[in-house]
Amino acid sequence: MRTSRVRGPDRRVDAEPTMVTNGGAMARIPAEQRRHALVQAALAVIYRDGVAAATTRTIVAEAGMSLASFHYVFDSRDALIREVIAAIVEDVEAVASMSLEPGRDIAETVRNGLHAYLGHVRADPMREVMLNELMNHALRDPELAHLPQIQYRIYRQTAAALLELAATVSNVRWNRPMDEMAHMFATFTDGLSLTWLGDRDDAAAEKTIELAALAVSVFAEPLEPEPLEPVRLGADRVDGGA
Repeated sequence: MRTSRVRGPDRRVDAEPTMVTNGGAMARIPAEQRRHALVQAALAVIYRDGVAAATTRTIVAEAGMSLASFHYVFDSRDALIREVIAAIVEDVEAVASMSLEPGRDIAETVRNGLHAYLGHVRADPMREVMLNELMNHALRDPELAHLPQIQYRIYRQTAAALLELAATVSNVRWNRPMDEMAHMFATFTDGLSLTWLGDRDDAAAEKTIELAALAVSVFAEPLEPEPLEPVRLGADRVDGGA
């Protein structure tokens, strides 16, 4: 299951999308491909140099594009940053989704999802550092103050998608509204990753995952099995009597 990605304003597509090649020639590329390339370039700049260095000019230089090309697919740097956040979180959702197996009880299902999430953070801590840096940078800039709200909206959308999938594979339903469940789950994952980034204490993180899985499972109720259709004995028999 995939979340709906939060995108910027409607994009404009030029008739001849171009990219600057190493030889200085202009190569035509589809607008969607160019959009993806700019997101990857922004990730590379932020990963290497931090959010403050990720100006529009730096990003287009990293992507090998002109500034005009940028503005055909993104109306602003804010719109690009939204895509960057969504791309990082979408990777997390994909990893966690693959860990959810049918036939497990809900506590184990949630535990497996959280283990997969923490494993993703451990594998490349800088991805999580980037998300925190994006939020902290936005909180210090009045013009970007709306971005943390968008960031956490994406987190909650992802949490809701994972909780719905977990309920399906474990054959349960949640007895609290999904927006409440998603907010709680996003709070757990955010705290789990931020604490681990600070102390790198794997044993403590494992205990937190166990407690979080138990806390979430309290709000799950088994689904009632669907009633079987009544069988009428002899209903289809052909009377062979005289």
